[in-house]
Amino acid sequence: MNKNPKPEEPASNKITAFLADLVGIIPGTSEVAGERPEIRARQITIKTAMRAGVLSGMLAVPPGPLGIATVIPDLMGIWRLQRQMVSDIAGVFGTSAELKTETMVYCLFKHGGAALTRDLAVRAGERIFIRDASIKSMQVILSRIGVNLSERAITKSLCRFIPFVGAFGLGAYAYYDTTQVAATAIGLFSPS
Repeated sequence: MNKNPKPEEPASNKITAFLADLVGIIPGTSEVAGERPEIRARQITIKTAMRAGVLSGMLAVPPGPLGIATVIPDLMGIWRLQRQMVSDIAGVFGTSAELKTETMVYCLFKHGGAALTRDLAVRAGERIFIRDASIKSMQVILSRIGVNLSERAITKSLCRFIPFVGAFGLGAYAYYDTTQVAATAIGLFSPS
């Protein structure tokens, strides 16, 4: 019998592990390239941002400890919505083949900490290219993002102690955050 139980894994390690799983799976899309992909990309952005805002706002309604229990499901749900949105935006620009783990990390997390993803991007004139990353460098990047997001999760849990006002604020932030992810994806996949 083991008298020394395994210590609890820090939240940032759990988030890092989830992020690795999240970005390691590139979702398929039914979106196809069309004549005016910018318009379709904006429609996808608004629809996804609304869904993210409602999801985050609804999960923030329970106050106190019950509300804190919804922080991680909130983040996971939003990231899944955003991951699908990035895939759909790549589809409308006809660049689904360019979508890989590094691209997904760049799109999902660039706006939250450009310094965290700078190792992935190379600028050549007007275009940004995402370079292939080794497994070790992806682990380092995801670990840095995990720590950053752990801090954001703590902030979100504090907002849950202010019922309804906190829910509205978190919903609005989820909407904004999702539009920033979309802007990064559109900028990356748009040919102009």
